[in-house]
Amino acid sequence: MLVLSGKDLSEKIKAETALKCSLFEKKFSRKPGRAVVLVGDNPASQTYVKSKKKACEELGIAHLDVEFKSDITQNQLLDCVHELNENPMVDGILVQMPLPSHIDELAVTQTISPDKDVDGFHPQNIGKLLLGQKGLVACTPKGILRILDHYNIETSGKDVCIVGRSNIVGKPMAALLMQKDRNATVTVCHSKTKDLASYVKRADIVIAAVGRVNAITEDMVKDGAVVIDVGINRVPDESKKSGFALKGDVDFDALCKKVSAITPVPGGVGPMTICMLMENTFLAACYREGADPSIFGEV
Repeated sequence: MLVLSGKDLSEKIKAETALKCSLFEKKFSRKPGRAVVLVGDNPASQTYVKSKKKACEELGIAHLDVEFKSDITQNQLLDCVHELNENPMVDGILVQMPLPSHIDELAVTQTISPDKDVDGFHPQNIGKLLLGQKGLVACTPKGILRILDHYNIETSGKDVCIVGRSNIVGKPMAALLMQKDRNATVTVCHSKTKDLASYVKRADIVIAAVGRVNAITEDMVKDGAVVIDVGINRVPDESKKSGFALKGDVDFDALCKKVSAITPVPGGVGPMTICMLMENTFLAACYREGADPSIFGEV
């Protein structure tokens, strides 16, 4: 059984991206730049923003952190996004989700310039993804494909079952795997799927993205399957200093005895998501400068 370490792969890609960012800076006399907008004091969001800032500093990406209190109005937030769209030193914009309930997240996403949408959530980038055109791709699905490629896991002709239909993982993941360069046969399941196990059982590759501990159990997966666990769930654990442990959506210990390969949690898909966000920032900077990213090395 092979453990698919996203942590190890992300370190390799980050080193490559750091070199590309350095070459970019030499050519254009500036660093690729990324802005993060944080609204409110959600502890998880603050942790995510801190980790993204650290990654920028490690890779040589300029970062601009904008923070607002939770009572900011939607118009004020949209005005901020418009300003960042016009800022020539900002190549990528990320508005940390979730936002307070009085703010329309879709309106915010649609306001971000597609050229600076390093999350890959803008409808224009989603449309390009569906059509197989060049664009900024959602980071988690992109990271999953890099894991599969790195460990030489073939998708062509394989049955893939994606459990979860979110706009940030399930839907773009399905679209990517259906492209002619991937050639997978994709089934997307969700909370209303009847007899979920029957769909998961026949899959060569299972991608679990439902946000529920042990949603996928040993009896649901066929022998030799490849399992990608996207879930990051906090569960109480008094043995941890933080008071909680991170668990995925699959029963890792049980599945290890049955599958051919599986991603761990933590250390699997999670590190790749941030890694792809940094790579997308580099790509966005290249596109805005009219430069082919390949001149700085293979992407």
